[in-house]
Amino acid sequence: MEFLHPLLGALSTIHGVVSLITLTLLEIILGIDNIIFIMVVVYKLPKHQQNKARVLGLGLAMLTRIMLLGSLFFISHLQKPLFVVASMSFSGRDMVLLLGGTFLVIKALLELKEQVSLKDSKTETRSKKSFLLTLIEIMLIDIVFSLDSVITAIGIAKHLEIMALAIILAVVVMMFFSQMIGDFIEKHYRVKTLAFVFLLFVGMSLFLEGLHLHINKNYLYIGIGFALLVECLNIFIEKTLQNPKN
Repeated sequence: MEFLHPLLGALSTIHGVVSLITLTLLEIILGIDNIIFIMVVVYKLPKHQQNKARVLGLGLAMLTRIMLLGSLFFISHLQKPLFVVASMSFSGRDMVLLLGGTFLVIKALLELKEQVSLKDSKTETRSKKSFLLTLIEIMLIDIVFSLDSVITAIGIAKHLEIMALAIILAVVVMMFFSQMIGDFIEKHYRVKTLAFVFLLFVGMSLFLEGLHLHINKNYLYIGIGFALLVECLNIFIEKTLQNPKN
């Protein structure tokens, strides 16, 4: 149990506890993009495999973040310029964001196209989607989402142990709510479409950030949050009209 001593020592101070709480909340917020991607990817799997894929996907997200934490030297070098194009320097981090953003944009556009043109292909699509391919997709996009999350954590906390514990706690919370969120998204067609639009905007944001064009993600979250609130109100009104009180 000696490996717990550094963690207990870090948590023995008020600053350590505050850092843990702050980082845990931050990891949950930063993990919203990740969890939505996992939800919309696993819904194509057979019903009996969906929950397993959610848990494994979030577990992979946790392992990715912890592995990146253990590679602080590598992360610090990712931010150093690799080459210059038209007086604009590009680092390893920039390339990850560009590739990840492009992947998300293409993925979201393909899913939106399918939502519009193949409304009755749900069963067919699931039969063609392999469990292994789904996990590979989740693992690849986990790297993109984890990168900024870990860099942010490094900037807030001083102790590696606190960062790792915050990541574990955040993933446990997300695992607890993942099935509820997934069932809600799958049940409501328009919410599913909204989730794809959200991923499209996130992908565009990541791509632009890779080009050093930073966009305040608060505007993105506020816009999508407002749209989700309106959709939830629509769902509530529809249910009320379908089941009027006598």
